[in-house]
Amino acid sequence: MINIQTFVFNPFQTNTYLLYDETNECVIIDAACESDREKERLADFIKDQNLTPVRLLYTHLHVDHALGNTFITEKYNLNPEVHPEGKLFWESAREFSSVFNIKFEKPMNPTAFLHDGDKVAFGNSTLQVLYTPGHADGSICFWNKKQKFVVVGDVLFQESIGRTDLPTGNFDLLIKSIKEKLLVLDDDTVVYTGHGPETTIGYEKIHNPYFDLS
Repeated sequence: MINIQTFVFNPFQTNTYLLYDETNECVIIDAACESDREKERLADFIKDQNLTPVRLLYTHLHVDHALGNTFITEKYNLNPEVHPEGKLFWESAREFSSVFNIKFEKPMNPTAFLHDGDKVAFGNSTLQVLYTPGHADGSICFWNKKQKFVVVGDVLFQESIGRTDLPTGNFDLLIKSIKEKLLVLDDDTVVYTGHGPETTIGYEKIHNPYFDLS
């Protein structure tokens, strides 16, 4: 069974997720820790739970989701795994971070790439990759069918959706991604978002003002 631990990091209040099962292998999704204290919190939890990080995954590479990249890659000797269409964002990480007066330690150089339909295995568990562009090129979600949850980054929020006014954002494409990849999941699927509280697919079908499902 997959356990999910949530951390809220950096000034953008970004959700970092740590998933682990009975083998104590874990994956980190969106390493957003910025300050030394935030990095310590994440590392202390991993140590206290006797976990072994085996994969570093990103839903997308906006700076607020990737601030802990250097720390995690160096401490645990992991390569960031991303969708290749996010290339603009890892090549321009420092430029984007400077706009928000945030120091990005050094550019990430992903060497492992994930595509729609890929399986991400760790321990006895598996996540499926769903490609969901619209908020940003390279946006992906991580779905576990058995336990009925999906980690969506900034694609979908409680009663809202990701913004589309940043580079490569596209409102129509985002709505298409959500309807074709997320709203087809079971209504009781729990949605772990990039910011704010979790929600469910069924709740969003009813309450999200961006969807006309009539």
